[in-house]
Amino acid sequence: MLASLRTWADRLISLSAALGSIGLIFVTLVILIDVIGRGIQNPLYGSQDLMTMTLVIVVFGGMAICDRQGNHVAVDLLESYFPDALNRSIDILSALLGALIFVALAYTVYESAKISTMLNLSTNLLRLPKAWFQWGLCSLSLLTAVAMLLRAVELSISGRDVRKEKQSD
Repeated sequence: MLASLRTWADRLISLSAALGSIGLIFVTLVILIDVIGRGIQNPLYGSQDLMTMTLVIVVFGGMAICDRQGNHVAVDLLESYFPDALNRSIDILSALLGALIFVALAYTVYESAKISTMLNLSTNLLRLPKAWFQWGLCSLSLLTAVAMLLRAVELSISGRDVRKEKQSD
């Protein structure tokens, strides 16, 4: 059961990372087109809107894979002095705390998206609905929270730390 859950979680994590990668490519192209356009006195209209909204996907699309691979900032000055059981307990607590933070972030953004929908808020120039990006941020934050929660469960039950496994992808 836990193995199939991990498989599905890894697939969703890979999907969110792919969305973030596509967003990064898109932002790069927008910047390139805008810079070339500025050089010929014809900048890309709405480039700031496009970049701002896409960066939401870039940043939060990569959060779950960052946790999966153990790439979040960690201070391990005392780790070598602690027994393995204490280090594992700290890892479990930090995963639970991270999940709680991402759930709180998702909830806050969800409430903000409801207000954006009610007030029909949009970006300045292109009039892109802000709620769409807020829902995306909410979804990606929840995915990161679920991934962190699953990591905590795996550490608690089997002692398996997915961050220390080699990625075959």
